[in-house]
Amino acid sequence: MDLGLRDAATVVVGGSRGMGLATARCLAQEGARVAVVGRSAADVEAAADELVRSGSADAVGLVADVRDVEQVAAVFGQLGERWDGTLNALINTVGPDVRGTVEELTGEQWHEALDHGVLPVVHCVNAALPLLRRASWGRIVNFSAHSTQRQSVSLAAYTAAKAMVTSVSKNLSLLLAPEEILVNVVSPGTFVTPALLGWARSVGIESADPYRLMAAIGEHYGHPAQLPRAGLPDEIGPVVAFLASRRNSYMTGANINVDGGSDFV
Repeated sequence: MDLGLRDAATVVVGGSRGMGLATARCLAQEGARVAVVGRSAADVEAAADELVRSGSADAVGLVADVRDVEQVAAVFGQLGERWDGTLNALINTVGPDVRGTVEELTGEQWHEALDHGVLPVVHCVNAALPLLRRASWGRIVNFSAHSTQRQSVSLAAYTAAKAMVTSVSKNLSLLLAPEEILVNVVSPGTFVTPALLGWARSVGIESADPYRLMAAIGEHYGHPAQLPRAGLPDEIGPVVAFLASRRNSYMTGANINVDGGSDFV
C-alpha cells in the first residue's frame, strides 16, 4: 500500500534511537524526507546516515534539547529553510525516565517528568504548526504509553506525564480539525529499547531476549501482554508511519495501543 509519503517533509523528535529511530527508518523506506532531533550529536549523525541508506536522500540529524523553547524554535527554523517553509508530519517520541511511587517521588522528580515528557511536545507542536499550516496536508503523532491504561504504582510520574500528552493531543485534534491537520496518539507497551534494557539490568537481567523481558514485566509489574514477548521497535514504525501519512485521511483524536494485547479500555 502506498502511504503517500514520498518526498513528504517529516520530523521525528527523539528519533535517534529506539522506537523513534525505528519510526524514522520506516518513513525513510517510504521515501519521505526525514529529520531526527535528539540531544546527542553522535547519535543524530549516525541516525541520519542510516536514514540515507534506508531511502531518505535528504535525511538530516539536528541537535537540540527540546525542553528549551529557543533551541526548539531554532531547529524548526532550520527545517523551514530546508523544506521551503512547510512540514507534513511531526512525530514526538520523547518521554521521561522517572520511576517511583507517589509517596517516594520528590517534587523535583515530578517537575522532571513534566519537563521531559510534556513540555517538549508542546514546544515542538507550537514551533511546527506554522510549517504544518503551510503544507498541503499535515499530521501530528504523539507517543503516550500503555501504562496510562494499566497503571503501575512505580511509574506514577511517568504515567501522569504520558496521560497529559494524551490529553493535550486530544485537545489539539479538536483545535486543528477545522484545518484538517490530524492529531493522533500511539500508546506503546513493552518494547525492546535502550530504556527497557537499562531497567532490566537494574533488576539483574542481562538479556535482550523479548520473551525473557516480557516474563520480567509480569514478575515485576503483574500485567504482561497477551503475547508472550516484548515488541521490537520495527513493529511500531509502520503504525506510526500510517498515522503520519497522507493515506490516513479520516482518523484524528484516536489513541492506538501497540502493546501485544491488553484489556480493551
